[in-house]
Amino acid sequence: MSKEILETLIKLFALISRQDGGVTQLEYDFIKAYLIAELNEELANQYIDKYRDLVVGIEDADDQETIIAKRAKFEIIAEKHIVNEIRVTESVRITRTARKIAEAKLDQNQKILILVRLFELIAIDGKYTPSRKFVMEGVADYFNLKSEWNDIGAFVMCSDAQHLQFLTDEFHPRPSVTSAEKKDKTPEEIQQLELNNERKRKEGIAKAHEEILIVSENAPASPDFKHYEVEGFEGQIIFKYIVISDAEINKTKGAEPDKDKKKSKSSNGIYFVKYVNTNPNVTEDLKRNGFPMKTSAVYLYPNGSTIRTSKGINLYYSDVNAYFIDTLKSVKLSFQARKIEFKFPNGVLGVQTMDLSYPQGRLVGIMGGSGAGKTTLMNALSGIETPSSGAVLINGVDVHKEPKKIEGVIGFIAQDDLLIEDLTVYQNLYYNAKLCLAKLSEKEIDERVMETLESLGLDHIRDIKVGNVLNKKISGGQRKRLNIALELIREPAVMFVDEPTSGLSSKDSQNVVDLLKELALKGKLIFVVIHQPSADIYKTFDEMIILDRGGYLVYRGNPIEAIKYFKRETRQADADREQDNPEEMFKIIEKEVNDDYGRETGKRQFTPEEWSKRFKSHPEYPNKEVETINESPPSSLARPNLINQSVLFTVRDFLAKISNTQYMLINLLEAPLLAVLLAFIIRFQNEPKTGNYIFRYNDNVPAYVLICIIISMFMGLTVSAEEIIKDRKIQKREQFLNLSRFGYLSSKLIILFLLSAIQTLSFVLIGNAILGIQGELFSYWGILFAVSCFSNVLGLNISSTFNSVITIYITIPLLLIPQMILSGIIFRYEKMNKTISEKGTVPLLADVMVSRWAFEAIIVDHFMMNAYQKDYYNLEKKISQDNFKISFWIPALKERLDRSVENKNIKSEEATKNLKKDLELVRKEIRSEKFHLELLSQDWETTLTTDQYSSLKSDKIRAYLDTITNRYQTRVNDNSKDKEDLIDLIKEKRDKKYDITKQKNTYFNDLNFEPF
Repeated sequence: MSKEILETLIKLFALISRQDGGVTQLEYDFIKAYLIAELNEELANQYIDKYRDLVVGIEDADDQETIIAKRAKFEIIAEKHIVNEIRVTESVRITRTARKIAEAKLDQNQKILILVRLFELIAIDGKYTPSRKFVMEGVADYFNLKSEWNDIGAFVMCSDAQHLQFLTDEFHPRPSVTSAEKKDKTPEEIQQLELNNERKRKEGIAKAHEEILIVSENAPASPDFKHYEVEGFEGQIIFKYIVISDAEINKTKGAEPDKDKKKSKSSNGIYFVKYVNTNPNVTEDLKRNGFPMKTSAVYLYPNGSTIRTSKGINLYYSDVNAYFIDTLKSVKLSFQARKIEFKFPNGVLGVQTMDLSYPQGRLVGIMGGSGAGKTTLMNALSGIETPSSGAVLINGVDVHKEPKKIEGVIGFIAQDDLLIEDLTVYQNLYYNAKLCLAKLSEKEIDERVMETLESLGLDHIRDIKVGNVLNKKISGGQRKRLNIALELIREPAVMFVDEPTSGLSSKDSQNVVDLLKELALKGKLIFVVIHQPSADIYKTFDEMIILDRGGYLVYRGNPIEAIKYFKRETRQADADREQDNPEEMFKIIEKEVNDDYGRETGKRQFTPEEWSKRFKSHPEYPNKEVETINESPPSSLARPNLINQSVLFTVRDFLAKISNTQYMLINLLEAPLLAVLLAFIIRFQNEPKTGNYIFRYNDNVPAYVLICIIISMFMGLTVSAEEIIKDRKIQKREQFLNLSRFGYLSSKLIILFLLSAIQTLSFVLIGNAILGIQGELFSYWGILFAVSCFSNVLGLNISSTFNSVITIYITIPLLLIPQMILSGIIFRYEKMNKTISEKGTVPLLADVMVSRWAFEAIIVDHFMMNAYQKDYYNLEKKISQDNFKISFWIPALKERLDRSVENKNIKSEEATKNLKKDLELVRKEIRSEKFHLELLSQDWETTLTTDQYSSLKSDKIRAYLDTITNRYQTRVNDNSKDKEDLIDLIKEKRDKKYDITKQKNTYFNDLNFEPF
């Protein structure tokens, strides 16, 4: 017990004792026994002396003689059982003492405890006089317990349930209408005031009854009392649940009460219990947490407590709590795991066959040693892994076979952080809320986020960036609570939490588990994998699942009873002693056999299989099957549509990236720096006459284009290679929200494409400017941007494929180097290994290389569309095409005609086959050319068949080819003349200062069209 509570109790005990004639021997004995029970003898005697001094008023004495006299008087008068000199009323002293006590740093539960002990003192001799009532009323008023103190007094002072009903009625007197209230009122209005007062009185009595639980064989007289029937139980166990109203809590905190919020029974309360013997001939032997319960004594009933009756009936805290929490009744949930078993791919059993069944409002722990299958079991129950056999049902819906029907029902909090480290605490929670609470308005979401942050004590760090392990911004406990907040904000009906206390201090661990308990009391079902919990944390759980190596279920039930169970199974002497250290339990489970010398042999006394068989056959621990709820599982999930999801993912990712200053600086400066480095190095001065730099003579341009492509691919890969793998943990949580995979990926592409657009544009702007490549900005940028986008997609694929960042970055060179080798720039295709290359053709491997197509696109576009070449391109194209016909096409056709004449005269199957092939080729070429066909006879195609072909007809076709050769040549000459005249035409109509040499030096490169 804290010093503050003791100091306060002693002052108030003395204040009570001073009333109505003074202290009696019963009161003195009660206080003495109470202090000795709570403290050691030496300290108890100190506080007893302090109590005596306060009773006789030594604190008011001015000198030592008076103090000695008053102490002597207490000793003499105490023997006569009464001190007559004490004043009956001490209004000023009461007010002053109560005010000092109220200013003490006591929480509301401590104040309730003090009030209970004061009523116990009064109940000793039953002297609840007006003066003592005045003291109690004053204390309750200063403690902000004005609406609870009468109900507490009735509970403490009652002798049984019937007496409690009577006292509750007595402690709620009928308030009369005051003279001030009657003023200017009609008789009807006065009557209405009296009716309202009576209605409020009855409501107060009904509320007081609702906060009482009677454990007995027969139902209590009041139907408002809650009743727990225990057959054959002699006597009554009375539980009192004291809840502090929101108005009083706000008063304590100095805040205004929230009138809009309805008071609800939650964990903001405290339980007390007392045992009353209703049959004087029979006394039940009751133990609370292993200690005997005295008749009519009031005991605190904290979390994790157990009352055991002489008939072997156990009353657990969770069972009692379920009677009072309203939300446990409003939520309807049944969770059933029927004969589930899980096998790993190698055939090893990770979870042995087991049955589990739970209703709503339970905090269930899963414990076990290393390799016991804790996480495997949780993954199977949550739907992450599919069990090899059996089924997991939520309200009758199979989690694995019908996942659509339970969308939003399950929440998962992994051991690892699932936070976006570059967003603030508020932003992490805000965007999570936007993705799962689409029906709420912007204002409602903001209110929900702030309410959640406040409930978790995170509102003061709302604008702090989350950070990571190497760059901590918030503490480990705050990170855990924020992880819980991500699920808490949408309030899933079933939650799975993996190692929530790992790496936390004892205080932070307790806070996290208390928070999970709060959620369970709201009607949630929460499974928690926990490792080495403290005694306080261990007692917080409503039920514990104990697993042994290999996934064997060796215990399921009340946590406190678990230790007793294993001690009884191993016949230990202190098996029935209350213990709350789970470490003792695991020492028993894993205890090894000792040899003759006392050394451990490495062989366990009981194998996991033996422990499992013992538990399943134990008569006291049957599997309690809950009733299957056939309603749809409760879900508050409301996802936005596909477009809105994509927008939210994009905005969230964008904010995360721009808030990472280092990331943005590197990615935005990388391209300009590489452009400067590359362009500066290859800008060499080689103009034949002056030695100055002229773009036309820079024979590094083809290599520059290739490096531009490789750099674009490299930047595209590096910005995207980690995108999916770093979000894998977050996706694991969001998979329970069934969010759109397309929306997620599209947001990645939007951000990456935007970043790639900026990178390639800055690269081209600087690189082309240094090298003097003019007029080609958008063509270069468009092609390089397309290459970078391809690399973004490729990077996302490898990010999704591999499980290690190191593996990903090792893979990047394996993707880039083949692009360089097979681009056709560094090595000629005809000089490559014959296994992959054939002379005159592009290898198939090269055809799938982006670098080859990107290089060709840039070179071709640059050659066709540069400011110099585009004036002459069409004429040069025609000249080139006609020269090709004259130099190659027509000679090739003549060669085919001559060969056909020879084959016509050879009588062999092969010659006939070649003849047919050659004539068909000539016929198709002439037909497709369509050039002056009027020079041929109408049946010219018929003459080019194997049957009618002859040397005479060959001569006619040759004559036609000679004629069109002359006409092609004429067209070449005309186009060449037009090209020469084009310079004068440009000077005349466009630019009088037009200089073809200057144009060529500025925009044209002698090597950018030649094969490298």
